[in-house]
Amino acid sequence: MSVEVWGPRAERMRLRRPGADDVEMTVDADGWWRCDVDLAHGDRYGFVLGDSEDARPDPRSRRQPDGVHGLSAHVDPATLATAVPVTPAWTGRQLAGGIVYEMHVGSFTPEGTLDAAADRLTHLVELGVSHIELLPVNGFNGVWNWGYDGVLWYTVHEAYGGPAAYRRFVEAAHAAGLAVIQDVVYNHLGPSGNYLPEYGPYLRDAERNTWGSSVDLDQAAVRAFIVENALMWMRDYGVDGLRLDAVHALKDAQPVHILRELAEATDALSAHRGVPLTLIAESDMNDPTLILPREAGGYGLHAQWSDDWHHAVHVALTGETVGYYEDFAAPDALTKVWTRGFFHDGTYSSFRGRDHGHPIPAEVPAWRLVTFAQDHDQIGNRAAGDRLSDSLSPARLAVAAVLTLTAPGTPMLFMGEEWGASTPWAFFTSHPEPELGEATAKGRIEEFARMGWDPESVLDPQDPRTFHRSRLAWEEAGDGDHARLLALYRRLARLRREHPDLTDPDLATLGAELVRDGDPGHRAWELRRGALRILVNLTDEVLQVSVAPEEIVVMATSAAVSETADTVAVPAESAVIVSPER
Repeated sequence: MSVEVWGPRAERMRLRRPGADDVEMTVDADGWWRCDVDLAHGDRYGFVLGDSEDARPDPRSRRQPDGVHGLSAHVDPATLATAVPVTPAWTGRQLAGGIVYEMHVGSFTPEGTLDAAADRLTHLVELGVSHIELLPVNGFNGVWNWGYDGVLWYTVHEAYGGPAAYRRFVEAAHAAGLAVIQDVVYNHLGPSGNYLPEYGPYLRDAERNTWGSSVDLDQAAVRAFIVENALMWMRDYGVDGLRLDAVHALKDAQPVHILRELAEATDALSAHRGVPLTLIAESDMNDPTLILPREAGGYGLHAQWSDDWHHAVHVALTGETVGYYEDFAAPDALTKVWTRGFFHDGTYSSFRGRDHGHPIPAEVPAWRLVTFAQDHDQIGNRAAGDRLSDSLSPARLAVAAVLTLTAPGTPMLFMGEEWGASTPWAFFTSHPEPELGEATAKGRIEEFARMGWDPESVLDPQDPRTFHRSRLAWEEAGDGDHARLLALYRRLARLRREHPDLTDPDLATLGAELVRDGDPGHRAWELRRGALRILVNLTDEVLQVSVAPEEIVVMATSAAVSETADTVAVPAESAVIVSPER
């Protein structure tokens, strides 16, 4: 077989294998080094650059048994496929009409492994979700981490179980009827174990984004490195789509944007495999170009996250108006994101100090926005990693469930949200280098100071207790208020399947009005999905709402709700769903 690696910065390249002599490699005009050596599945190897005697991992390594600084291990996709056969009946799941569940493998279970997570899939099936979105699993230095500091994009973190466990997880999910979305990071690399710059110009050292040097998308080999990585997850592991981290940090001046290139390659693979494949972008630009069809000048991605939805719901539930939440204290914030997707669609953003965003065209299906009341960023980027359950009453958590699962977009839940988990989910790292750990902690303090939060409340991400406290406590899901909230989430997921209005993608079927104003956190709304009405009362008084004779209450978060022939009394801090009788 031919072993190859792109390394235009190297003047010499050797292949190293334990117990064998180094093999000199030859280079072509494009900077690709090659040699003919047979590597069996599991064989260790690395590359020695120049006159150094230290071997580096393969940039496209799929397994790092000894961590990101060690030798790579060859992974043969055909061997993996033989060990873990493809689920024969799997035909995929489209995102439209679905519910996404965001999961961090390391803190989802006490064991923190993919195999342990697979043992919990029945819970997700009973919950009613359709897609599992895994936070990044690629190789990073250390034991626990969010995953966004990865340096070897093709690997699966060894502590999670490596590539074999990853394939077992995907096939177990498919056997349970669940699709898998993999979160991937193409906008930067982590600070420890990143040897790519020794090989070639993967990064623009003179241009930085929030997390480090920008990826150099002017390089054809770097673009191919990204596209091939995306296809690897969906082709070799059978993943059903990708969540693309912070695409606004992908600076691309080429005629065809890398996002469009990814969308075209994904659609081609989808046609070949005969299953739906989904690309979901995270972007803070509020720009529908991402999800517009290519023939309309868009990139052709399938969906994007809506932080505006989160911010409007967060302010409505908590009354918090600090930092980027300030603009969402506006009385029309919730009604606008309900009917139009973005709050900032060309309006002034006080947090940014400028006009921000663009309107979403009416023909865009509502499901193309992924909407959520909680996610890893909005919880983990708080000083103490506190969830809504840390500050909201059970009654308000129930309203949060209703808002999330009746939303016009594609709802997403963050693991443990469904039972109001009492455990925080903080920002945690395990950098082996003390100086890197200190720099990370300092950066967090500076970030929270900008948000107006007390720096003294910031948890030390390097403290092992910060990670251990962030693991879910599964035993609480069956107790008291936790069990009642879980039952509500399950019931709401069933309602989405039973009522077509709750999955209708037509923006023209949406309506919303503020029916009682007050301070942020103390308002009431009537929100409409076709013929369904969602009545939300976060005031301190009962809300009387007129109903037609044929309308009935199909769900209420409070047992105190009452109805007559022409009115429904919605108790304080509750939500009611009203439907025409069928």
